[in-house]
Amino acid sequence: MPVKITEFQAENVKRVKAVQIAPAANGLTILGGGNNQGKTSVLDAIAWALGGDKYRPTGAKRDESNTDPHMRVELSNGIVVERRGKNAALTVTDTTGKRAGQNLLNTFVEQLAIDLPRFMNASDREKADTLLKIIGVGDQLAVIDRDIKAAYDKRTAIGQIAEQKKHYADEMIAYPEAPNELVSASELIRQQQDILACNGENQRKRDNAFRLQAQRNALAEKVNLLREELDRLTAQLIQADGDMETAFKTAETLQDESTAELEASLQNIEDINRKVRANADKDRAEAEATEYSNQYNSLTGDIEQMRKSRTALLDGADLPLPGLGVENGALTYDGHVWGDMSGSEQLRVATAIVRKLNPDCGFVLLDKLEQMDIATLQEFGAWLESEGLQAIATRVSTGGECQIVIEDGRVAGQSTGDDPAPVGDFMKGAF
Repeated sequence: MPVKITEFQAENVKRVKAVQIAPAANGLTILGGGNNQGKTSVLDAIAWALGGDKYRPTGAKRDESNTDPHMRVELSNGIVVERRGKNAALTVTDTTGKRAGQNLLNTFVEQLAIDLPRFMNASDREKADTLLKIIGVGDQLAVIDRDIKAAYDKRTAIGQIAEQKKHYADEMIAYPEAPNELVSASELIRQQQDILACNGENQRKRDNAFRLQAQRNALAEKVNLLREELDRLTAQLIQADGDMETAFKTAETLQDESTAELEASLQNIEDINRKVRANADKDRAEAEATEYSNQYNSLTGDIEQMRKSRTALLDGADLPLPGLGVENGALTYDGHVWGDMSGSEQLRVATAIVRKLNPDCGFVLLDKLEQMDIATLQEFGAWLESEGLQAIATRVSTGGECQIVIEDGRVAGQSTGDDPAPVGDFMKGAF
C-alpha cells in the first residue's frame, strides 16, 4: 500500500510555533490562513523531516524561539520519523521497533512529492523526459521524433525548391508555334540545293524542246528548198514532229518548286531555334517542379506514417494520466503544452507524474492553491480521492474549504498539548 502521513507535529520551524495535524488519508487537506502565518512553513517542515538535510530551510529555527526545531511524522506503514535538536538529528523507527535512517525513507518518499516546485519549474524538455522515463518509451520515441524532424526538414527544403522551380517555370516564355526540334541550317541548304537541281533539269528539258523546234524549222525550210529530198526528209520530219510533241507535253507537266519558305526559314533560323530552346527549357523546369512536388507529397506521407507510429507508441504506454503525451520534445496534456495548461491542470499533471515515479509514495505537498476556485478545488480533491492520493496543501484563505487554519504559527483553536487538529471530510460538504 502507498505510504501516507497519518500525523505530523512540528515546533519552532521557520514561522511554526507548535503545530499538530492529522491529514485526511485520501483527497485534499488544505492548510488555510492569512499571509505570513506559517502555512508554507508547515510544508517545509514536512519536507525537511522526510527528505533530509538537503530540504533544511534557510532560517530553519523560529526567530523568537530559544528552543531548537522538533518534527515528528507518523506514517501509515507504522514508521515514525523524528528530527530534533540543534542539528535536527534523525530517528527513524519501523513497526518492529528497529532503528533505520534516511535510506529507508528514500525507498518510499518520492523527492518530487515533497518538492513539487522542482517539477513545476522544470523545462518542457525535462518534464517530457520525466514522463518518458516513467512509461519506458523514451528511447523509441526519441528515434521516431528524430526521424520525423529529419523528414520534416527534408520535406521543407524540397517544398521550397519545388516552389522555386514552379515559379521559375511559370515565368519562362513559351512559343506554341515553334517546332519541337531545333532547325538545321545545313539541312535547309541541302533541300534548297535539291530543288535548284531539279529546276535546272526542268530548264534543260525546256531548252531541249526549243532546240528540237529549231531543228524542225530548219528541216521545213529544207523541204521548201529541196523538194527533191522531200521523200527522204519527210520521214525525218515526222520523227521530229513526234519528238517535239512529246518534249512539249513533258515540259507542260513540269512544276517548278518555290524556295521562298526555305529562304525565310534560313533567314529566321536563329529566332526559331531560340523559341525551340525556350520551350525545351520550360518543359524541363516544369518536369523538375513536378518531381520535387512528388517528393514533397511522398515525404508528407512518410511523416504521417511516423506520426501514427508515434501515437500508437504513446497510446500503448501506461500513462500516469489519460491525455498525457509528448510533442516536439515537450510534455502535453489534452494537446496543450505546459504553458497553455490551467493552474489546476498543471497541478493534476504534476501530481499524477510524481505519484507514478514512486507508487509507494501516497502523498504530495502542494503550496499556494489560491489559483484554484472552489469548484476547481472540489474537482481536484475528488480526483485525488479517486486515485487514493493524499495531498497536503496551503491556501491564503480562512474559508470553509480550509480544513485547518494556521494563525501565528499555530493551528487555530489548538493549544500546545491538544489532540491533532481534526480534519473534516473535504469532499462531503466541507464548504
